[in-house]
Amino acid sequence: MKKFDILIVGVGGQGVILASNVLCDAAMAAGYDVKKTDTLGMAQRGGSVVSHLRFSKEVRSPLISKGQTDLIIAFEKLESARYMEYLGSQTKAVINDMAMPPASISLGLSKYPSDAEILDGYTRLGIKVDFIAANQAVKELGNPKMLNIYLLGYAARYLPFDFEILTEAIKKRLPPKLLEANLKAFSAGYAASAKQN
Repeated sequence: MKKFDILIVGVGGQGVILASNVLCDAAMAAGYDVKKTDTLGMAQRGGSVVSHLRFSKEVRSPLISKGQTDLIIAFEKLESARYMEYLGSQTKAVINDMAMPPASISLGLSKYPSDAEILDGYTRLGIKVDFIAANQAVKELGNPKMLNIYLLGYAARYLPFDFEILTEAIKKRLPPKLLEANLKAFSAGYAASAKQN
């Protein structure tokens, strides 16, 4: 297989780094060379968080080149628009329908874009977007903190390794007391995604 590049974006407190670590473990378990880098902008205060994850037979750099992302998983809508330069016509997109306006918008210095404005850039690139209400789904499952694992389950159909490798990676990263609920969230995301085919 040639390279596979994943961009995971969101804001602090959503579990972006844990999600990228799970995917990193899964890719290594599947036999790939893996490189990853994370950028946290005031993450504990709701700042932007982005993780570049690349895997292939051999990977030299952890940074995804512009236009080369194969999969973007966005935990927040505005963050999905901030990294458009990394996307291309080959990109698959999973975007959580959730708005967490940054301070500049809360202070009235700028305006939060509409869904149509956010999705326009994807349309122009020819990217079909899975725009999903993941927060509502995990609320119904009983724990909003499982958002990251639910989104991984939803995005799993776009990944080049199987369900079992991903579940083993989740087991490796989560403590026993949180494991059952998160595996349930992963399965729920996976099932929701399968219905879109």
